[in-house]
Amino acid sequence: MGEIRKNSAVLTIILKVLLYFILIFFTVMAIYPIIWLFIQSFKTNQDYMLSNKLAPPSTWFVGNYQFVWIQVKFYNFFINSVIYATITTVIVVLLSNMAGFAFAKFNYKITKLLHGLFIVGILLTLQSILIPLFLMINAAGLFNTRLGILIPYVGLGLPMGVYLATDFVRNIPDELIESARIDGASYLNIFRSIIFPMCAPVSVTLAIVSFTGTWNEFILMNLLTAGDTLKSVPAAVGRFAGNLGSNYGRLFVSLSISLIPILIFYFIFRKQITKGVAAGAVKG
Repeated sequence: MGEIRKNSAVLTIILKVLLYFILIFFTVMAIYPIIWLFIQSFKTNQDYMLSNKLAPPSTWFVGNYQFVWIQVKFYNFFINSVIYATITTVIVVLLSNMAGFAFAKFNYKITKLLHGLFIVGILLTLQSILIPLFLMINAAGLFNTRLGILIPYVGLGLPMGVYLATDFVRNIPDELIESARIDGASYLNIFRSIIFPMCAPVSVTLAIVSFTGTWNEFILMNLLTAGDTLKSVPAAVGRFAGNLGSNYGRLFVSLSISLIPILIFYFIFRKQITKGVAAGAVKG
């Protein structure tokens, strides 16, 4: 019996070591490309082309950051991305929860039809609506305007948001709403005081998807804008890579800067992100 327990303890230790080794391996595989990207951003283009691609720079050159941020006016693209991602995320989260509340708890004849129309939006690909969307935005006089960019961003984010929020709100007991109505609360107050706070897990999930999706969006930004005034970070990144050659140092700088908000977003809300993704996946 003692020998069996000893063998079992040894096996447990081996399994733990193997598990930690696997976790460390995949952690390094995930983090190393980011570290490599930041390191390579301090190389000159010549240094990158002539040296080992995995080696640190022979001379740490900060001029790439100065050139990209100041001379290329990367800060303008950065500010635009912050504006688009923040506004889109706030509106999508708010409207998705409001629509989810209505679709889940209001049993009108038209409710199922409207909900079905939102769900159809999940099946549409961006490529299939590019031309109609461009013609509509142009006809409305919104081409090359912030509003003309934000409306499609919000519209494309709502189908999945409404779907997740509706499914989540369905699991909230009806008794809570009925009790609040008996106490004289309006539906707006019920949403503000009961529904929206309880939808925090799915709201975090929607915020993650909306913020990262908007921050990285490239196709619509180039379709609906002309010039550099309103363009976002992905459009600026393409400036340093092309068919005629690439300035890798400056390209890596632009990519590094574009990663900063995503990393900050993760480190601040990492606990909420983990809980939100788990809860959103279960409820969705």
